[in-house]
Amino acid sequence: MRLVYCIALLWLFSGPFAEAAEHRTAGNAANRGVAHEIIDGDTLVLQGGVQVRLVGIQAPKLPLGRRGFTAWPLADQAKAALSRLTLGRTLELRYVGRRIDRYGRLLAHLNDGAGHWIQGALLAAGMARVYTFADNRGRAAEMLALERQARTARRGIWSHSFYRVLDVSEASRFVDTFQLVEGRVLDTAVVRRRGYLNFGRDWRRDFTVSIAPGSLRRFKSAGRRLERYRGTRVRVRGWLKSFNGPMIEATHPEQIEVLKP
Repeated sequence: MRLVYCIALLWLFSGPFAEAAEHRTAGNAANRGVAHEIIDGDTLVLQGGVQVRLVGIQAPKLPLGRRGFTAWPLADQAKAALSRLTLGRTLELRYVGRRIDRYGRLLAHLNDGAGHWIQGALLAAGMARVYTFADNRGRAAEMLALERQARTARRGIWSHSFYRVLDVSEASRFVDTFQLVEGRVLDTAVVRRRGYLNFGRDWRRDFTVSIAPGSLRRFKSAGRRLERYRGTRVRVRGWLKSFNGPMIEATHPEQIEVLKP
């Protein structure tokens, strides 16, 4: 019996209970910390070794040991910008959704000692794009506004063609990449509870936005019924896939911005 008890204790402290406890400890302990190392333009390490992913943005990517991966343009500049804003400084971590990602990194908005919002500063400088998730959408409206201002002024990444906003007619050339795509919604439909925004007459070839049933409920809760998009010009952001033509899967309303006619 004693042996069984010992084995049970080992399982508790090395299995899922220990992992959950570790995550709770990391989340509770890291409401404040000093930036010790900069990984790239949207990831840093606090003193003590806790990694923080700046939630809500995507900076140009570095290879970080990935074989065959080419650094995105301005990736080094984005890393340098985050370093100038944070390295060696005490930061406040604020959470607006999911706190830990699958890699064990904290997902937080950062403020420095003077109250400056780090995500906002990077977006305003054109060193990142807005990159939200269904379970982490806080401050999306503010971030989108800062991104628009930087793009209009052609600051940072917005002066480079790699990050330009695509027209829907170009989308098929950029499958498997994260893009911003603009076009007019020709029609909308719900088929087997899945929603679709169609941007062309041939849904087998033209650009489409797909919205799963659970995500569709999220759109309705936000007052974004699909029929309201019909005939409007929109900007959609997300990872382009190939499924009956180029497609972006929209999981939350903030991925779709309605533009002026």
